[in-house]
Amino acid sequence: MTLLELILLVVLTTASGALAPGPMFAANVIYGSKYGARSGLSFSIGHTLVELPLILLLGFGLLSIAQQPYIASSIGVIGGVALIAFGIYQMKSSISAKHVKHDFGEENLRRSSVVAGVLFTVLNPFFILWWLSVGSRLVLEALLFASLAGLVVLFVSHVWMDYAWLTFVAYLAKRGTSIIGTRGYRGLLVVFSLVLIYFGYVFLASAIGLPVIPLLSG
Repeated sequence: MTLLELILLVVLTTASGALAPGPMFAANVIYGSKYGARSGLSFSIGHTLVELPLILLLGFGLLSIAQQPYIASSIGVIGGVALIAFGIYQMKSSISAKHVKHDFGEENLRRSSVVAGVLFTVLNPFFILWWLSVGSRLVLEALLFASLAGLVVLFVSHVWMDYAWLTFVAYLAKRGTSIIGTRGYRGLLVVFSLVLIYFGYVFLASAIGLPVIPLLSG
């Protein structure tokens, strides 16, 4: 795997997770409607405070066993199946949902949007599940590519989407632009759901020895 292929793998695989509506997205909209882009940036910082240690823990835990073929195959199967399931679920939700519901009152949120970013990340069960399944496969690919330096590539390739998306959403919320439930937003989620399913097949096929159509030729 080349550097460009690793970056594309991380970006395309994690984009749907970054863009997907959820508790933190809804809370970010509420904060953003009042405080603007700064609250989105603060939410991203809070999210990073949870995500970075989790990636490092996964990385150091997998570093010593990354070269074991049975471990790599097991992670590939688990990650592939999970990724396909996430993709199908995301596509179904994107097509059927009329709008994204959010019923978080400001009185239920912490005063600090950094703290809120931490809380809404920790309290999201799908976040932990995603990193323990799909994310573990990405961590493994990064380690096989360049050991700990690969983790840096993975983290940078992933984290910028959180900052860009949450800050942008908060900015639009402050400007009063409606972005929840638009056709374009649902369409974007469907596209990235298909991407998830594709990479799920790639992970699964690589683990059990099936042919794989590469994303990039050469």
